[in-house]
Amino acid sequence: MLIPIAFVVIVLVGGFFAFIGTRPDHFRIERSAEIAAPGGVVFSLINDFHPWADWSPWEKIDPNMKKTFEGPSAGPGAVYSWTGDKKVGAGRMTIIESRIGEFVSINLEFFRPFKATNQTKFILAPTPVGTHVNWSMDGKNNFMGKAFSLVMNMDAMVGKDFERGLANLDTAAQAEAKRICRVATNG
Repeated sequence: MLIPIAFVVIVLVGGFFAFIGTRPDHFRIERSAEIAAPGGVVFSLINDFHPWADWSPWEKIDPNMKKTFEGPSAGPGAVYSWTGDKKVGAGRMTIIESRIGEFVSINLEFFRPFKATNQTKFILAPTPVGTHVNWSMDGKNNFMGKAFSLVMNMDAMVGKDFERGLANLDTAAQAEAKRICRVATNG
């Protein structure tokens, strides 16, 4: 009697693992927004990690988060590392490539609570009222990521953060554009 039950359990567990293995190997999260500010202003807020505190949706989750900056202050080679509580974990972002007013490409590494490496891109395009910003993140699903996708929709979860970040970026870019305009008119 135990042997047939054990066999059924093994088949069910094996089937479940096989099903997890059929989940997509790759994921992509993408959101876009119109930012009411010139492309140069928007680009400067993305291409330099220092002002990310003004708009990143994750910056205020852990007020005690420790941040470090390495390399150049902006552009390729600029590095931003963080370590915080269990909600923000620990990781590092490195700007790989950027072109003024057009795009910023970032290598995003998570060390804690789980290890992962993803590619993040911001693509900018001028519009009649400012700048269209497309924010995307691409990554690979390992076995744990595939299992996680059975119970959690990454696009919905992280997509909300992207939407909040783009709204914050709009606010920060408009404020920066006004500041630049005041400085220019006051000489």
